[in-house]
Amino acid sequence: MNLPTRLLLLLTALLAAPAHAQVYKCVDAEGRVTYTNDRGAARGNCTVLSDDQRVSTVPAPASTPAPATTPAPPATTPGDFPRVTPGDQRARDGTRRQILEGELATEQAALAEAQAALTEQEGIRHGNERNYQRVLDRLQPFKDKVELHQRNIEAIQRELRSLR
Repeated sequence: MNLPTRLLLLLTALLAAPAHAQVYKCVDAEGRVTYTNDRGAARGNCTVLSDDQRVSTVPAPASTPAPATTPAPPATTPGDFPRVTPGDQRARDGTRRQILEGELATEQAALAEAQAALTEQEGIRHGNERNYQRVLDRLQPFKDKVELHQRNIEAIQRELRSLR
């Protein structure tokens, strides 16, 4: 090692020496304990801590209140709980069925339109599509649209079957 490197290492070692301060443990009249390294604040009932007595500077975890017990839900429905009469429920189910049937008709029309667009695109061949993969890439969005409408129709039919 050359001389400047040695000097730099020596200087770094000297500057990195641990700092040492006198630590005081003070107890006030109410019994609260305070640790300080300020001689001016260390008045009254203060003792100097020796090097073998360690002081933790990590605060203690905050105490959490004990969890409150929640009452168990009642075994029966309370008397003031709103109830739907069977006639009202049938009316709601009928309205839901009408909405679902309307959505089903709309999806079936959209499916027929998407299938027609796919069929039309399958019959067209562009001049730059000598590679069949280009044809497949061009047709993929049309196929995706058909599959989407088919899945929507299946979901609506499941909903209709689940109605009473």
